[in-house]
Amino acid sequence: MLGVSRGSASLPIAVALAIFGTGLLAAPKASAGDGFGNGTGLRCTGKGCDLKASRTTPSRSGKGIAPSGGSGSGTRGGGGGGSRGGGPVAPPTVTSDGWEYGLGNGMGILPRFDGDKKEPDAGADGEQIPVEAVAQQAVERLELPEPVIRTSPDEDFVQVVHVPTWMWVEEGSWGPETAKAQVPGVEVTATARPRKAVWSMGEGGTVVCDGPGTPYSDAYSPKASSPDCGYTYRRASLSAPGKAYTVSVQVTWDVEWQGAGESGVVPGLVMSAERQLVVDEVQAVVTR
Repeated sequence: MLGVSRGSASLPIAVALAIFGTGLLAAPKASAGDGFGNGTGLRCTGKGCDLKASRTTPSRSGKGIAPSGGSGSGTRGGGGGGSRGGGPVAPPTVTSDGWEYGLGNGMGILPRFDGDKKEPDAGADGEQIPVEAVAQQAVERLELPEPVIRTSPDEDFVQVVHVPTWMWVEEGSWGPETAKAQVPGVEVTATARPRKAVWSMGEGGTVVCDGPGTPYSDAYSPKASSPDCGYTYRRASLSAPGKAYTVSVQVTWDVEWQGAGESGVVPGLVMSAERQLVVDEVQAVVTR
């Protein structure tokens, strides 16, 4: 076994040689003009090489080798016609997962065949796909819900100046969402969780809530403010376009992903919604 160094790696090779009588049988000689390129009979890709070759059958009566396609004797330097079956046979194709080298003069070096060698998991181009790229696919597959706005007084009715308004988003639009992505050898799970809700109230005020907000119930006084997400209007919406304020909420999500022994965070995904709220004043009437 011989070794041929290519760059920093050592490539094991075997030289195909055989002794016939006292003569030396040459390795298959590459055929030129067969579509394999530069006349050497070699065609190599990233995964290996193909060697196009033709071989001859040596004479039984001679001591040497039969020349490829020759018409003379099968003996080295002989002049008789003593060879039998000395014509070229069908050109074989030799395939390996390494490289072939032509030495010239009909001699060749072939690498050792490792057909059962397991290759690493790879993408379509033969290269390993980074786990971060798979994580990005998982994040893109997340289906984050659009927030659903709820208020008290009810959003379909009139809000009242100087009376606390409660805001919250429905529970179904606030909660962890999960998605997965995988390629051969790598699976990543991405989990998104809402972090905060930012409310724009239409008259210039903004409220930042650390959670979805508390739904109003009869357990609270009608005059009570929301414990975690509320606003009190100071002006009516009569002068606003459509005589209503545009109220919006933006929910910020953070995504954590894990896979292939690695993890990471993708912060700041935002889902938003808006609707119109009518705000009016209640005038007190004094009677005597």
